[in-house]
Amino acid sequence: MTGSQADASAPAQQRLEVAHLSKAFGPTRALRDVQLRVAPGELHGLVGQNGCGKSTLVKILTGVYTPDPGADIAVDGRRLALPIRPMDQRQAGVAVVHQNLGLVDDRTVWENVRLGRYQAGRVLRRINRREEQRAVTEVLDRLGRPLDVNQPAGALSAEDRAAVAIARAMQDHRPGGGLIIFDESTRALGRSARSRFFALIRSLIDGGASVLLISHQLEEIVEATDRVTVLRDGAVVAGGLPTSDVDEAALTRMMLGRHLVTHGRVDSHAQDAVVAGVRGLATSPVTGFDLGVRRGEIIGLTGLIGSGFQEAAEALGGARRAEAGQLTVQDQVLALDRRRGSTEEFIAAGVAFVPERRLDQGLAAELSLADNLTLPRVRRRGGRLRIGAAWQAEETAAMIAKLDVRPPDPGAPVGTLSGGNQQKVLLAKWLAGAPNLLVLHEPTQAVDVGARHALIDAIRDAARGGCGVLIASVDAADLAVLCDRVLVFRDGQVTAELTGDLAQDDIVHATFGMAAPENEKSATKRRAG
Repeated sequence: MTGSQADASAPAQQRLEVAHLSKAFGPTRALRDVQLRVAPGELHGLVGQNGCGKSTLVKILTGVYTPDPGADIAVDGRRLALPIRPMDQRQAGVAVVHQNLGLVDDRTVWENVRLGRYQAGRVLRRINRREEQRAVTEVLDRLGRPLDVNQPAGALSAEDRAAVAIARAMQDHRPGGGLIIFDESTRALGRSARSRFFALIRSLIDGGASVLLISHQLEEIVEATDRVTVLRDGAVVAGGLPTSDVDEAALTRMMLGRHLVTHGRVDSHAQDAVVAGVRGLATSPVTGFDLGVRRGEIIGLTGLIGSGFQEAAEALGGARRAEAGQLTVQDQVLALDRRRGSTEEFIAAGVAFVPERRLDQGLAAELSLADNLTLPRVRRRGGRLRIGAAWQAEETAAMIAKLDVRPPDPGAPVGTLSGGNQQKVLLAKWLAGAPNLLVLHEPTQAVDVGARHALIDAIRDAARGGCGVLIASVDAADLAVLCDRVLVFRDGQVTAELTGDLAQDDIVHATFGMAAPENEKSATKRRAG
């Protein structure tokens, strides 16, 4: 909980006050009479399932969408003209860090932070690069993420990309005021970076700023925020609840309108037959990695950011060119150094890779749900793509039903779906091809509890069907529930292998190199080497 607790009896003038906010897209009502108040010096949480209207609300607050007539939005008692113009938003002290971060990969860190805010000289109108770089370095240092500001954003880790986007929003912050909206901005931050992030947020709040935090991490909401507002089906079902009075289970019930049965461990579906084997994988920082994957086996790869588990998964999924190594799937040998072979050969061998950044690496936002879902199985005939066939409609309908994709519209552009439903489409895109080896990178990142259950069920069903599964993730809860064994990486090497009755604490302790208390050692731990 933050140092400055918000008082429900605070004066009428709020930092942000939203009243009678509705938004319809044709016959679909995305928001219905939303009321939201964020007090000065408050860390306010906003939660809800994917598709409940959170993203629509943020887009209205940033002028992307125009609300239906009758809405009122005020900052520090000043009503804003609707739709909100970028200049009005900036003058009101409102900044947003969006879920997709909005970085330009081929631009440097400093260019991404300062884009649209360059300070040119009065006479020659030239941009002072050194001064711009100094300003960006200062903001990143405040965030606790010192980076080389001249490196391209596309070369950054997920954690550092998030830090750059947060720095871009923070640079306009004025002490004593302002509102910063974080839309799932902490999802890629590791444990230590997240701790630094909230320490910084508390210092901003102590100086009078307000923060609206949108997150699917309910533990984060309960522990860090002062109050929370819950959206369900476009309407506020609980507004401004003190988080001292609620827990994760209560928030889940409000979000879903029902109790949710928690996933527990189930019997392994691993068979004796090996479906895939890895020999001699080398991709910096990983060296000499060998692994056998049995049919129906689910193996977790984890570690600290930069330890090598992410790089190993990308190489085995065909998304990264390794320095050496080979992957054998069924009797087909694939060269991981990619001097020979191609991504198409990985797909032909039945290797499916679900990347972490779904819109950047896995889906085409402008294409329909059906086109995205069936694209890997479209065949070329006579030099043209074979599309629009009946099989596409059948396959799409089956996968929409299997993963409960909403809205169940095959023609809807994927970019218009919520994050959780985009993730369902991405997983369905590869599951529909019945892969031999499924490699997933953070498969449940930034999805709500309902979508997480659907994704976990689908992954288990794939293993039940004989698919070998690799899950690269820092989410110890997911790994404990899903995996038959977990490999922990450190400095490019597997330093521990956890098997048996896995528990979340066992994975966390192994990841951070700590010994688990005696009463928590439920899993068998083997040291590598």
